[in-house]
Amino acid sequence: MMSKTGLAALAMGLMLAGTGPALALDEVSYGTNWLAQAEHGGFYQAVADGTYEKHGLKVKIIQGGPNAANRSLLIAGKVDFYMGGPLGDMDAVKEGIPMISVASIFQKDPQVLLAHPNAGVEKFEDLAKLDTIFMGKDGYVTYFEWMKKNFKGFKEEQYKPYTFNPAPFIADKKSAQQGYLTSEPYEIEKQAGWAPKVFLLADAGYSPYSTMITTTQGMIDKKPDVVQRFVDASIEGWYNYIYGDNKKANELIKKDNPEMTDGQIAYSIKKMKEYGILESGEALTKGIGCMTDARYKQFFDEMVQINALPKDLDYKKAYTTKFVCKGVGMALKK
Repeated sequence: MMSKTGLAALAMGLMLAGTGPALALDEVSYGTNWLAQAEHGGFYQAVADGTYEKHGLKVKIIQGGPNAANRSLLIAGKVDFYMGGPLGDMDAVKEGIPMISVASIFQKDPQVLLAHPNAGVEKFEDLAKLDTIFMGKDGYVTYFEWMKKNFKGFKEEQYKPYTFNPAPFIADKKSAQQGYLTSEPYEIEKQAGWAPKVFLLADAGYSPYSTMITTTQGMIDKKPDVVQRFVDASIEGWYNYIYGDNKKANELIKKDNPEMTDGQIAYSIKKMKEYGILESGEALTKGIGCMTDARYKQFFDEMVQINALPKDLDYKKAYTTKFVCKGVGMALKK
């Protein structure tokens, strides 16, 4: 008869050989901020290709949308991670809500302003010459205020509400329109038959991070290992999505969002790479997801300049850099 010690050794040997019972995966959820799309592709990739499982995780992606409330679900403890942003994080600090971002997948916010191709608009500053800029209320109180503070000629009279219908912009050659780098330019070219001029706010100096991994202070305190594994696996997922075989991830995206097309996905991936949305700045040498104190302070100072945040806010409570900038996944780049 085999001793207890021998049985334990046999069991361990079987597990190491891959024939024993699998270790239980930690189940976590990630709430996105909109309907499934290529801009969320790395997270779907890490589900589709087993990267999350390789890191001991079973991940459920909960897509956002017009009626979703994933930020509220994070606050209520109903999801573990959320696709947040720096302004939302700092607003949470102001409200005393213990939300904290642990990675920024996008180094550049994909927010753009679009102009007609033959309207005399060749650089960002030229947008000030236009009669109208269609933009949503969030842009109006943030980056439009920043534009008025930092460039000559932008004025209140240019603002008209954007209703997510490009027809007024298409019809008015002396107008500009807000958009997302990976979305509106594609749709406008399909509808109008011409490609709009694209001006990325990030390349004009507007500095927020975007598409972040946000969690709660409680999660960081109680399960730092889970947080690190989710961050690392998500970063690897993004490298595989951008540079590897992303077919299965795209199928998951289209399953969650049946209106998504292969053409839109391909366009989005192309533009994310072309404009350095994921890979620019510190991410070029320290990996996707990297955040720095200096960059976060830069955006905080921009928001203080336009009175969007109080200057005495302890903004450093909104993020931590300890989980990123470690070069994770860079070897996957092909």
